[in-house]
Amino acid sequence: MFKIEVNNREIKAKSGETILQACKRADIYIPTLCHIEGMEPSGACRMCVVEIEGRGGLVPACAWPVEEGMKVKTHSARALRARKTNIELLLADHPDDCLYCVRNGDCELQTLAEKLGVRQRRYFGEKNEYDLDTSSPAISRDPSKCILCGKCVRVCEEVQTVDAIEFVNRGFKATVGTAYDEGLNLSSCVYCGQCVRVCPTGALREKSHIKEVMEAIHDPEKIVVAQHAPSISVTIGEEFGLRKGKDVVGIMNGALRRIGFDKVFTTSFSADLTIMEEAAELVERVKTGGKLPLITSCSPGWIKFMEQFYPDFIENVSSCKSPQQMMGAVIKTYFAEKEGIDPDKIYSVSIMPCTAKKFEAERPEHAKQGRPDIDAVLTTRELARVIKLNGLDLHDMPVEGHDTPFGERSSAGKIFGTSGGVMEAAVRTAYHMITGEELDAPELKSIRGMEGVKEAKIKVNEELEIGVAVASGLKNARKILDQIKEGRDDIHFIEVMTCPGGCINGGGQPLGMDEETIKARMKALYKIDKTDKVRRSHQNKSIRKIYEEFLEKPLSQKSHELLHTTYKERKEVLI
Repeated sequence: MFKIEVNNREIKAKSGETILQACKRADIYIPTLCHIEGMEPSGACRMCVVEIEGRGGLVPACAWPVEEGMKVKTHSARALRARKTNIELLLADHPDDCLYCVRNGDCELQTLAEKLGVRQRRYFGEKNEYDLDTSSPAISRDPSKCILCGKCVRVCEEVQTVDAIEFVNRGFKATVGTAYDEGLNLSSCVYCGQCVRVCPTGALREKSHIKEVMEAIHDPEKIVVAQHAPSISVTIGEEFGLRKGKDVVGIMNGALRRIGFDKVFTTSFSADLTIMEEAAELVERVKTGGKLPLITSCSPGWIKFMEQFYPDFIENVSSCKSPQQMMGAVIKTYFAEKEGIDPDKIYSVSIMPCTAKKFEAERPEHAKQGRPDIDAVLTTRELARVIKLNGLDLHDMPVEGHDTPFGERSSAGKIFGTSGGVMEAAVRTAYHMITGEELDAPELKSIRGMEGVKEAKIKVNEELEIGVAVASGLKNARKILDQIKEGRDDIHFIEVMTCPGGCINGGGQPLGMDEETIKARMKALYKIDKTDKVRRSHQNKSIRKIYEEFLEKPLSQKSHELLHTTYKERKEVLI
């Protein structure tokens, strides 16, 4: 450590770090548009330029290394003028439709224009015109709002290794687009939404289902049912200024009923159902010498990625539907039957942390006799908009429980929201299925945390040890799959989550990529697990009941019809 001077104030800096990193640690604000925490700086936007005493020009703080004794001015007159000019030039080719933009009030370009005092248009000239790309079932692109920061391109390439988008053309005609300028539906996009989360403007957004959901709620002929994913309750509060990671499940239930949902269920119930089927599938494959390693199938972005890039692993992937789709299936069968409701009158809405869930809901494999399991998907962000649209606020809302028969969950179903959670839940139940006993220590701490790849060995009995691996982020999934292709054979079960950190960092969650926020969400889910009385999926009484009354047993013919599906190689990349 050594000292540097910033704005006439001494701060500590570390050898090898940048000016931006040192200033951030000292709570000194420097604006950025292209910077992504934890990734190599690109220096593309030049919003972070600062002045260093003794140097002639401004330098980018995100890419400039600190030197002992350097003197920095972060908000000198030159730096402010340069930043303001950069913003004004970006606005010169930007549409003036802020009132209609989904990011109005939450746009980094808009925020910087306000902070820098941009009050009039100083630059005029020819404007680029682009078509809106709404071809994807999950993500909409508006290239006219793109400021060429490159964040979406870098996340797609460096974090997810999908390469669905890239810089196209040069100079004034430069833009971000797909191969051959086709729609996203014809690209390699897996709809994970990580590009949406880092986009500073409204150039990328989820494809909204709010209109359809509100129309269904106001239709007296419809029974509108909501399910919400395990991670939603520890993230939705951030949209209302509540503490990061605060669990607001009861408050959210109250809000959903006041919006007009007739029933509110928890997807953590169907996460338990998924575990019963998936754990049974693992046990069967281990005992009978079936195809190993078994790979989880809960993450729809990962499934499309596998169908496109690793079709050789289709037989390895669990045939279980995701918790969203399992819940949709039992709502329109078991629930409809118990309540005496015509399934065609049920409008099933899932509230998910994931943009790819919109794609998953539209997969033809998930429709029986033309009736989809899920009718609409709302992201966490969309739910926040719906709550505000109805004049509600989570600060002033009664706490309410879930509805039956899908309101009871184990904490194993709740930790599905974080990387390693599916694996941990499955191991707890698979161990019980094999031995008839409970795992002494249900916490598998070796597969918890933010690391991209985590592994563990589970001693089941004297004859059997199961190797497990967890990958979050598709780049890390590649690492594990490539090892398996090269002959590695000590892994029996693999969990893959498309998004780094799991669903708590999903493409539909509150915007930004702050690791501390993601860790707070993860901590909240593990706290729920630690303090819960029911910590194993097979101990959920409502799960036992649905098998007794309807599904018979895991992997039965009835459960295969409703809860399992198939996948196929995507030789041509289509939706």
